[in-house]
This record gives sequence, structure tokens and C-alpha cells, in this order.
Amino acid sequence: MSAPYTTLISASDLAALKGAFIVDCSHDLAQPEAGQFAYEQAHIPGAIFLHLDRDLSAPKTGRNGRHPLPDPDAFAARLAQLGLCRDQQVVAYDRAGGSFAGRLWWMLRWLGHDAAAVLDGGWQAWMAAGGVSESAVPAARAPGDFGRRPARVGAVPARDVLDNLRSGKHLILDARAPERYAGEIEPIDPVGGHIPGAKNRFFQTNLQPDGTFKSREQLREEFTALLEDWDPRDVIHHCGSGVTGCHNLLAMTHAGMDGSLLYPGSWSEWCADPSNPVATGHPPAKA
Repeated sequence: MSAPYTTLISASDLAALKGAFIVDCSHDLAQPEAGQFAYEQAHIPGAIFLHLDRDLSAPKTGRNGRHPLPDPDAFAARLAQLGLCRDQQVVAYDRAGGSFAGRLWWMLRWLGHDAAAVLDGGWQAWMAAGGVSESAVPAARAPGDFGRRPARVGAVPARDVLDNLRSGKHLILDARAPERYAGEIEPIDPVGGHIPGAKNRFFQTNLQPDGTFKSREQLREEFTALLEDWDPRDVIHHCGSGVTGCHNLLAMTHAGMDGSLLYPGSWSEWCADPSNPVATGHPPAKA
């Protein structure tokens, strides 16, 4: 058995891969049904569809963020019901540079599954490489033997992020667009700004103009400069709702900088508590 793909996989490598469990994670925050509509029009042969709101998130309470994580045991059982087997290669893709597929990649590592990768460049790269497509929804598969194992990644609750304002033990990285980080605009959440002390790394910075990820070497160079003296294991990632923060985690892991944590509730959970402090603006440039 060949070594599994654990971060990214190219369209050409996916085309040559046999027996992969392919998942279309396409989504649009402004139009929540757009991803499933696109899947029903055309998708990679054999791919199933998982919806960000219904499949990759738990119900919202108004205080737990816009995309809270589901119960891990229930999610593992759901994947087994869909036919996933232990050690089977999973390939997730979307139509937005991996911004939603990265969430499934992280969740699989959260369940202890190493053989999980994101299709580099997503649907666009697949089609550009001459990949075939289909519109028919695959027939239901026999249940698989997938089960939860010890987590390969860590998640932290809001209280740990709040404690960090005092302890300073972790570097907080915010994956949202700079103008949202600064509080200049906020199109989704009721409060603009960022967690005090957080640095900004817009997730789209990880991509090249064609929508594929930058090289391992370039990503490592950029994140090393951003982290300065921080160990990757002391970094907590977040975003608006725990989705695109996974994109930065994927980029760092692909660059060999593994071990960072995720704050799943992210800004949408943080700003829902009026007692949490909020910062605005951009940090001053270094002299």
C-alpha cells in the first residue's frame, strides 16, 4: 500500500488514485445551497457531497459560533455510514481554493484519520487537467468500518483564548480578510474587529493566482517570518467560524510546520459574548 496523501493531492495524482473516498465540500457563505446545487450539476465521479452547515457543523445556539463542531463520535459514525473505511484515502475538494475542503481535512485529523488530503486547486484544477465529471449522485455504499482514533490535531475553547490574553503563551493567527480583522467592515458577524494581540494571515495568501497552494518552501518561508520566534505548536488559529482557519493549518502542515491548534468557535463565538475584549485597526508596522 502506498503512503497516504496527508495534506494536498494534485489533480493528476487523484486521477491515477484508486479507491479514494472523494468528498465535494463546495459552499458559499452568502448562498448556503449554492455548493450542493453546483455538485448536482457536475462533480468528480464517485464523489459524495457534505454540506458545511448540515454535515460538518453542529446546531447553532447563538453563543457557540456560526459553524460549531459536531460531536466527534457522531460524525465518525456518519462517515462510516456513508461507506468510509479505516485507513481509506479521503480527498476533499471545493470550488473556493480549499477554503471549505480544509475544514473536512482538519476534522478527519481531529478524528485521528491521517489519510486525508485536499485537492490542490479544487474543482477548477480537476477540470483544467482534463478530468471527467458526472451529475448522477452515486449509489449508497455499504457501511464502512471507519472509527474514531486519538486526535492528530488539537482544539481549544474560548476560555483558553481568553486566558491567553493574560498568559501570552500562544500566538493567535486570524485567517480573515484584513479589513474584517481591522474592523473596517463586517459583512457577516454583528461585531467587527479582532481578538486583542492576534496577528492576521488572510487564508487566500496561501494560494497562487491559479488557486493552487504555494510551494512548501514558500509557505514555510512566509509562516516562519510571520511567527518570528514562535513554535508552530504554540499557535492558535481562528477565523470567522472555524472554517478558513483550517486553511492556514493545512498550509502550515504542508510546509512541515505541524502541531498548531484551532479555536473552532472563532470570531463568531468570541464576539457573541459582550464581555470579551475586542481590538480594531492594524498593528503598527515594524521600524
